[in-house]
Amino acid sequence: MRAFALSLLLIAAAVYVATSSHEGGWEYLNAAAEAAMVGAIADWFAVTALFRHPLGLPIPHTAIIPRRKQALGESLQEFVAENFLNEDVIRERVGSAEVSRRVGEWVASPGQAERIVSIGSRVVADALSYVRSDDVAAIVHHAIVPRLQEEPLAPAAGQLLTEVLRDGSHVGLVDLALDELHRWLVDNEGEIASLVEDRAPWWTPHWVDSRVAGRLQREALAWIQDIRDVPDHRARRALDAWLTQLAYDLQHDAATQARAEALKSRVLSQPRVVDTAVALWDGLRRALVGALQDEDGLLRARVVGELRDVGERLRTDESWQIRLDTMIADAGAYVASNYGHEIATVISATVDRWDGKETAERIELHVGRDLQFIRINGTVVGALAGLTIHALSTFL
Repeated sequence: MRAFALSLLLIAAAVYVATSSHEGGWEYLNAAAEAAMVGAIADWFAVTALFRHPLGLPIPHTAIIPRRKQALGESLQEFVAENFLNEDVIRERVGSAEVSRRVGEWVASPGQAERIVSIGSRVVADALSYVRSDDVAAIVHHAIVPRLQEEPLAPAAGQLLTEVLRDGSHVGLVDLALDELHRWLVDNEGEIASLVEDRAPWWTPHWVDSRVAGRLQREALAWIQDIRDVPDHRARRALDAWLTQLAYDLQHDAATQARAEALKSRVLSQPRVVDTAVALWDGLRRALVGALQDEDGLLRARVVGELRDVGERLRTDESWQIRLDTMIADAGAYVASNYGHEIATVISATVDRWDGKETAERIELHVGRDLQFIRINGTVVGALAGLTIHALSTFL
């Protein structure tokens, strides 16, 4: 583009020289060529002055970009921060982009859920494989256990227990325990009879032991069934009262807190704590890695199914779309409001690291083609202006 613009200037100069000694209609062409040279040179000077000193001469107000590099970066930073990293702009853009619906359509499209799960499974499996047992033991021994030893857990445990009791979350666990106990009593009648016979005096007849064992089992079954089937049973109320008192004492009673902390210290000081934690981690890691690597396994199939359901719901459920888009917009707006200027400093910091000459070259390479069109247009417009002025002068 530079060569093309320069060639127009040389053509105008050649036409000017060739028509200088001619009269008549050639004078119009000579005036147009003269004005074209003036326009070409003037616009060359203007374009060049942005990036460097024309002809290397330190003319004032030239080489603007190298001299004003830092101010340019700061201005660009402020422009981006105010006009792009803006809460209102981000909310509007997220709303118009329909992010959740488009994500849902992409996830629900054939093969995408399987592809996502396949890639994610490989990443997670590889990450888990790199975690060594020695590292886990070191973290538990040097970080987790000392932290738990120092941190008083009794008040937190009491508060958590209070919330559990308030929400009734423990009821399901109690029901499960009662169901399992009832099933065990039904399935292990012989075990109960053997236990009674072993504990009975040697002189009692066998038939007495059998009747006692049977009666104990029936009474225990009736009592467990009664507790299980009656939500307001006095045993349940007694358990709730005991747990409520325990939750209160863990938060407010110094003696209970001391006993709880002593129990915690005794448990955490056991050498087997670290070994148990590492063993649990190894077992969990091996199970997860095996399940993730099994392409036809239940875990991956379940994740694929859930992912498809989520994608389909995002694609069709407008309430979900609004909720997710609102969450994305809130997150983006929060980041922009609190960290927008810090993010935009990447621009000024990057520009500031550039050399002045390098900055000018980067910008010139990016917009240089359009800048050379300025020179070309200056040549053409200058020629037309010169032709018009000569024509008017001749007419007048």
